[in-house]
Amino acid sequence: MTDNNAKTIPIPHNIVLEDRQHLTLSGVTDVDTFDEQAICVLTDLGELTIKGDDLHINRLSLEMGEMAVDGEITSLTYTDTAKPKESSFFGRMFR
Repeated sequence: MTDNNAKTIPIPHNIVLEDRQHLTLSGVTDVDTFDEQAICVLTDLGELTIKGDDLHINRLSLEMGEMAVDGEITSLTYTDTAKPKESSFFGRMFR
């Protein structure tokens, strides 16, 4: 019997880039968009955009949170869509 109120355990998020040609990711929760020039991946730490040329997703397992990408990788960029951070003490005091 499963508990529907149980919190999901976040998957550790790691990035391994080899020679700017082979990228291995863990902590992937979903793939938003992809084509040969850009792949947008959702993680617990925010949206990650992978840019390059001739990009191919070789392996994707959302159950395991793993993904492998091949191609010429030119940039990795995070968009902070993760949980908002709490403001500092002074930030809360001077709202």
